[in-house]
Amino acid sequence: MRIRNVKNKEEILKNSKYLIDNPTEYIGKWNELFKNDNPIYIEIGMGKGKFIRENAKKYKNINFIGIERQDSILAKSVQKLDEDIPNLLIIRMNALIIDEVFSNEIDRIYLNFSDPWPKVRHHSRRLTSNIFLDKYDSVFKDEKQIYLRTDNKDLFTYSIETLSNHDYYINNVSLDLHNDSEEELITTEYEDKFSSDGMPIYALEASSKKCLK
Repeated sequence: MRIRNVKNKEEILKNSKYLIDNPTEYIGKWNELFKNDNPIYIEIGMGKGKFIRENAKKYKNINFIGIERQDSILAKSVQKLDEDIPNLLIIRMNALIIDEVFSNEIDRIYLNFSDPWPKVRHHSRRLTSNIFLDKYDSVFKDEKQIYLRTDNKDLFTYSIETLSNHDYYINNVSLDLHNDSEEELITTEYEDKFSSDGMPIYALEASSKKCLK
């Protein structure tokens, strides 16, 4: 996907109160930064930020951190933050250093419409590859929770396999989330486009504890 450059993106990001530009300095201290002990949920690859922004506005007793590595996309997300959301922060970083930024303090990871990296030789770059799952182990506070949505069936089945092999229980699987869900969903920009085009949205919730529902 070609990313359109955002004019003055450096200035936009520099002036944002939400952006943490030196995240490795806060490893083990994120609750101190939020000034509370609320759970912390992160979204890796937040895109333009609709999903995490709307979640933070709805669930004020949860701290949300959005992660994105592309400056232009981050600038677009920052420009949409036109109100005070004290339980939201944004980090500019590559997910490969996630274990250098968090340590035993994250309660949930969202992976929404991640790059599927379709070529087999690139599968290690997938956010549910063993490389990333090993890194996530050190960032979770207690129970491990990964919530995934994608339009890519191959990535979805691959993720079920890798998560299962990494001792996750796979819960609440949906092969067509928007038709299966009985509640109003908070969606991403990609999700809105895909679902409006009639594409099924695949979803799962993976946890280190078995769901008793």
